[in-house]
Amino acid sequence: MGAEVLTVKISSVQAVALAFVTYFIGLWIKNRVPVFQKLSLPAAVIGGLPFAFILSGLRVYGILQVDFDNTLSTVALLVFFTTIGMMASLKLIKYGGLALILYLIVSSILGFVQNLLGMSIAGAMGIDFHYGILAGAVSLMGGLGTSAAFGPYFETTYGIPGATTVAITAATFGMVVALVLGGPFGEFLIKHYKIKTPGTQHIDPATTPNATKNIPAADTDNPAAAQLEPHVFDMSILEEEETTDVNGVLKAAGFVFVAVGLGAVLSAYLNTIITLPAYIGTMLVAAVIRNIGDFSGMYRVQGGGLNVVSEVALTVYVTMAINSLKLYELIHLALPLVVILLAQTLLMIVFAWLGYFLLFGKNYDGVMLGVGGIGFAMGATANGLANMQSLAEKYGPSPKAWLIVSLVGAFLIDFVNAIIITWMGTW
Repeated sequence: MGAEVLTVKISSVQAVALAFVTYFIGLWIKNRVPVFQKLSLPAAVIGGLPFAFILSGLRVYGILQVDFDNTLSTVALLVFFTTIGMMASLKLIKYGGLALILYLIVSSILGFVQNLLGMSIAGAMGIDFHYGILAGAVSLMGGLGTSAAFGPYFETTYGIPGATTVAITAATFGMVVALVLGGPFGEFLIKHYKIKTPGTQHIDPATTPNATKNIPAADTDNPAAAQLEPHVFDMSILEEEETTDVNGVLKAAGFVFVAVGLGAVLSAYLNTIITLPAYIGTMLVAAVIRNIGDFSGMYRVQGGGLNVVSEVALTVYVTMAINSLKLYELIHLALPLVVILLAQTLLMIVFAWLGYFLLFGKNYDGVMLGVGGIGFAMGATANGLANMQSLAEKYGPSPKAWLIVSLVGAFLIDFVNAIIITWMGTW
């Protein structure tokens, strides 16, 4: 009989501490490796995946097994998705108009098709169809956050081993592919269809005081035109200038945790009707709280403070999930997962051409919507914005497309995607 494997148990507090350590190691590496910066890989992935590989290797060779208590990860999960719900201001959504609604509908259809494709290939290759959903809308349309949320959900609800590992691995693949494909795809559309571009316009600050570099003067009144940096949509660009201080963060955190508490009650009720992830209730309550404040004027949720709470929660929760990945569970899924992801990449290219570019008009906005769609529908909104920014630096901005991709990719699609994933998981 072989020697018993040494088991080390990591408490929830230790797991959080370890998450911060691996995150900052990843950040240190990212700042020194240009290719990681170019691909916009999250520090959590850069620091967490090597750590997970090491632990999986030790487990496979019978040297060491590490068991994580991820209780606090669940709290971070609820906090993060609550902040997403609290960003769903109807006053923001109205800026996108009908084009935003259509873009959301088209993106929702893409998520549905991603699942169908993944399920079909999984079934044809003799594995559980749920793996196709995990390598579909969960990881691609959803990204790392949704992957870390639905992975454990699929493991406990449907008994799918390695669900979290599959989802996060697929999401990481999608993020890299999206950044590699986005720019060249946009260049192809512009040249092939001879798209008229706005061009790079340098405005004289002396004659146009409010001008932003590379933005036509006529667009400076458009709230989207003021933002040309590849990061997740910041609500404060549509609000009066404000300083994010300790009080602002505490106020935002207060709203978030009230929503988490009330959302737990709503989730418990909803689960008597249909099985849904715990964060759905908190997202709905958060959206209600946000819009009551927006329309009544009784209180205001500070955008900057909310972004801080959101970023911290996402960092902790995703890094903890990656640190505890059981990568050895991918061994028997390697070939099917590769086939599914390659097929999803081809689907994304076709859909970006037909579903985004041609549907929204063969124009520069359509190009940008397609390029941005490749980014957020393959793993991360920030990647979609980075793709758009790379084209904007060369051909000029598309404020309308920037706003639509930001709003849909950053939070609107999460509501719809969660429902699609949960519904199709019961098939």
